[in-house]
Amino acid sequence: MGYGVVIAPATVVCFSLAEPIARVLGKTGINVMTRLMGLIGGAGRGGDGRGPGQAVPPAGTLKPAMASLRVLLLEDDPAIARTVAYALEREGLHTTHSLLLRDARSQWSSGGFDLLVLDVGLPDGSGLDLCREVRAAGNTPVLMLSARGEELDRVLGLELGADDYLAKPFSPRELAARARALLRRAGTPVARAPAPTTAFCDDRSGQRILLHHQPLPLTRREYRLLSCLLAGAGRIHARDALLSAAWGDESDSQDRTVDTHIKTLRAKLREVDPAREYIVTHRGMGYCLEI
Repeated sequence: MGYGVVIAPATVVCFSLAEPIARVLGKTGINVMTRLMGLIGGAGRGGDGRGPGQAVPPAGTLKPAMASLRVLLLEDDPAIARTVAYALEREGLHTTHSLLLRDARSQWSSGGFDLLVLDVGLPDGSGLDLCREVRAAGNTPVLMLSARGEELDRVLGLELGADDYLAKPFSPRELAARARALLRRAGTPVARAPAPTTAFCDDRSGQRILLHHQPLPLTRREYRLLSCLLAGAGRIHARDALLSAAWGDESDSQDRTVDTHIKTLRAKLREVDPAREYIVTHRGMGYCLEI
């Protein structure tokens, strides 16, 4: 019976003629042998088909089949930017933040963004200028943010090419929902994030709130404050709204009263769950309960 050789880099493998092997091993055996020969033949290339000097990437560093969607956020207020980025990241949207218009232009020119969230008033210009440039270049969705919520401002933003317009203060949840809607309309598939399960339970009839099934030792004002925050979880509540909810419209209490009670509330929440900071301060806007 004759023999042949297959020569791989730095490897010689002897084997019988293919026909008798096929009769003995069958199709499955041939497939297994073929794979083994491929592995042996790749030994000179690092065992995985890479050339000399090409290191095997560490586990967990391989890119997924489809990269996550990317959002460019232009916002000069770091506190608001953190809120927006957090809301978008929770939806699975990778967010790149720029403080200034010129930085956002540089980021945009690098390409690869699926959505832009642009503030209007900036230290070095207006987000409307970038909106106009983006619209002239293509159809990437643009969501404008502005402290100016007048009808004329909204109309101007939409006329310049914005797809949506959100006035400050806004709910992070609403912003995330609008972002998802814009991506859907643009034909970009968005995987829905799993709905968070709340650790809170508001027993309205008993005028008490439980965290992780433990009742919190709250005063009457603290209960009203936390109940208001819980009812609008994920939304920023202005101090005036919280003051009205806990003390009533005719109260003489000041904003500092709300701040003091929020501080006490945080301490009581930490006693039950020290690993979490549930109440988040948004400078110049108010407070938000993150669950």
